[in-house]
Amino acid sequence: MKKQYNPKLVEKKIYKFWEKGKFFSPEVSKSKKRFSIVIPPPNITGSLHMGHALNAVIQDILVRWKRMQGLKVVWVPGIDHAGIATQNVVERQLKKEGKTRFDLGKEKFIERVWEWKKKSGTIILDQLKQIGVSCDWSRTRFTMDKEYNKAVILAFSHYFKKGWIYRDKRVVNWCPRCKTSLSDLEVEYKEKKGKLWFIRYRFAENKKKFIVVATTRPETLLGDTAVAVNPKDQRYKNLIGKKVILPIIGREIPIIGSYLVDPSFGTGAVKVTPAHDFLDYQIAKKHNLELIQIIDEDGLLNRNVPSRYQGLKPQVAREKIIEELKNADLFEKEKDYIHQVPLCYRCNSLVEPLPSEQWFLRMSDLAKVALEAIEKKKVKFYPSRWAKISSNWLKNAQDWCISRQIWWGHQFPVWQCKEKRKFFFSQKKPKKCPLCGKCRPYQVEDVFDTWFSSALWPFVAFGWPKKTKDLEEFYPTDVLSTARDIIFLWVARMIFSGIEFMGKVPFKKVIIHATVLTKEGKRMSKSLGTGIDPLMLIEKYGADATRFGICWQISALQDIRFDETKIVAGKKFCNKLWNASRFVLLSIGEERFNLKKPKPKTPADKKILSELAKVIKNTDKNISKFEFGKALQGIYHFFWHKFCDIYIEESKKQIKNAKTKREIKSTKEVLIYVLANSLKLLHPFVPFITEEIYQKLPISNKKPLIIEKWPNQK
Repeated sequence: MKKQYNPKLVEKKIYKFWEKGKFFSPEVSKSKKRFSIVIPPPNITGSLHMGHALNAVIQDILVRWKRMQGLKVVWVPGIDHAGIATQNVVERQLKKEGKTRFDLGKEKFIERVWEWKKKSGTIILDQLKQIGVSCDWSRTRFTMDKEYNKAVILAFSHYFKKGWIYRDKRVVNWCPRCKTSLSDLEVEYKEKKGKLWFIRYRFAENKKKFIVVATTRPETLLGDTAVAVNPKDQRYKNLIGKKVILPIIGREIPIIGSYLVDPSFGTGAVKVTPAHDFLDYQIAKKHNLELIQIIDEDGLLNRNVPSRYQGLKPQVAREKIIEELKNADLFEKEKDYIHQVPLCYRCNSLVEPLPSEQWFLRMSDLAKVALEAIEKKKVKFYPSRWAKISSNWLKNAQDWCISRQIWWGHQFPVWQCKEKRKFFFSQKKPKKCPLCGKCRPYQVEDVFDTWFSSALWPFVAFGWPKKTKDLEEFYPTDVLSTARDIIFLWVARMIFSGIEFMGKVPFKKVIIHATVLTKEGKRMSKSLGTGIDPLMLIEKYGADATRFGICWQISALQDIRFDETKIVAGKKFCNKLWNASRFVLLSIGEERFNLKKPKPKTPADKKILSELAKVIKNTDKNISKFEFGKALQGIYHFFWHKFCDIYIEESKKQIKNAKTKREIKSTKEVLIYVLANSLKLLHPFVPFITEEIYQKLPISNKKPLIIEKWPNQK
């Protein structure tokens, strides 16, 4: 062995060795027992961040541990087509060229996206390899490949035939930048300092009197159809049923009573703009109020407002409206107000609630079966508190808006008859319209919400809807490891999809891993300058040191305040492991050994073998409980403090003071046995250096460490 360990010289070489040997394939084991995981497919647009690195390390530890236990292990990788995110990336490229997607047209734009995918689509998978991920790359899937598309269409067809798909005009979250609807789960809220404006609405019967309404959005008053108060509010109870004059517009609107109104907000009287507020929309449905849309899909005021406001951005119109209200003596006051502003999760633009025709999937039956699976513990969550949180969401799950108005994605297999204006399902382009028999029907341009296709991932990854050998053997999977922010977007939806299409839950256990924060407890973000690039850590310290540092910080807590000194500690440990192994190899010389448990000849031998048995037992226990940090810390303390600090020092004395060759060999047997088993225990955590050292051990009938037998506790 060389004097110093250099990860740059070892890691690429070792990874090529594993790939060449096809050790990531389940076929390396003949066991009837199996263990399967599907990777949460990273977005095609992504590059490795700390969240990816953490989740990759967690899964890789499990996969390597099970592989060494002799199980038939498969870990399926994949990439998500990431509809809005990918479209935005390509649109930004076009912007640099002075073009828009509309300049190209849909067909050419989609071609451009596929070109981009060909060049950049595997970047994140290559980055995962750098951190040592042992997926079976021959099974890699892409959520927009032809077979996956067939699966998505079949799933939709299934729901369509059940009558669970419907089209409705509702107020939805709309991103004017991405030009698409968003689900509630795709909207992020940011606290912002704003204003609360107080506006006078004069009574129709007595214009000298007025009711004061408080609002954060005075510009939307142009679409008001009522003023609402809480019937229990004694201040306004006698005003319900009266009419007021809508400022600027001059239209009479009613004062209505609704228990949805919070009497403590503002003055207790609120304006009702059903087309541009979700609460107002609920009130309007109950009171049969008109929906007057005043903001269009570009986020601009439309023709339903006075001409002087048409085409303006809401924020610009706001200033002009406030000025006009002041001039008309309809402005009461304003005050500072902190409120939550809805933003698009992809482009960070302000989200506008507005009415839109969308496709929905009925959730009642689907949510019910997923809820039952969680409550009966067919799916177990770690930490367990996430089971209750998931259950609560499913109990209140709204119908899922599955349509998106973008170009990149799985297009709806729905067609519209030009004559009857009705919709029908067809997997292929119909030669003639089945409804009127005359027209050439046109296909709906909407694409599926990305999460619709992602919800099918645990079984489509194995070949569904085809009855493949992989699907039969590896579904359901054993474990899913993912982040808490997509429990509702993805995990819950995978559960009901698995039950609906496969008759079984898609995974038995769900690990909700920690969120990686900065050392100061702030959210990691490239745009905020608080992100830490794991690839830079790998370049600086090596993959094993990076894995060590990440794993060391995993605990039962749900947040990790990332500390780079733990990566430094990982590098020091790798050096210690290298130097200790080098010493053992120099001490034992050219002799070859088998790995049978040696009989202890001295108290030191007995002690170290006893300590080894304990750490093997504790490692198994901790990994099985997904306490990865605890498992690594136990091995670390054993190797550094029990083996290196104590036994290696004792072994020097034992060899020096030995009276016979047999006594010397006995000490060497203990040294090589403890070292070899320490390398096995450490392999799931620091795979590169352990494989490199293990290959140098003079052991008979040795296999590559990646498929070597896991240590026995006895």
